[in-house]
Amino acid sequence: MIKSRVEEAINNQIAREEHSSRIYMAMASWCEVSGLPGAAAYLYAQADEERMHQMKFIRHLNDRGGHAVLQALEQPVSSFKNLLDVFEQVMKHEEYITASINDLYEVSLTEKDYTTGNFLQWFINEQIEEESTVRGILDKIKLTGSGENGGLFHLDKELTAMAAAKVAAPAEV
Repeated sequence: MIKSRVEEAINNQIAREEHSSRIYMAMASWCEVSGLPGAAAYLYAQADEERMHQMKFIRHLNDRGGHAVLQALEQPVSSFKNLLDVFEQVMKHEEYITASINDLYEVSLTEKDYTTGNFLQWFINEQIEEESTVRGILDKIKLTGSGENGGLFHLDKELTAMAAAKVAAPAEV
């Protein structure tokens, strides 16, 4: 049976992953109506990935004898200045999720729940990849001059390809 402190921490992470999905959906919608279909596709794929992360946590918790309980979520921001603003907020959010996963890992070790600690290794590695990808996107946006010139068109096409790659290789549940 999973310890109550670990169960509570995982339930909190489930809410964070679900909220992450909603944040990325809101960003994708803004991109879509702002003439950035590639960025929208990338962020919609990211939203799906975050939901898959949520499902991994739900299944882990329920399989370990706990009970995954969904929580109320706040409404995500739905208006942005430009694409740079969107991806700066993506980066900030990914850093927040990384810290959250690290905190959850610490709880698992403190409670001597090594099974959950092992389970969390996948998420720790995933966050390294997520932050690196977003950092690269931010670098490219900055090269276009904050996303306000013709380079944005080419970047949006590249984001379309990145979205297709995410859809082709979704995170396993």
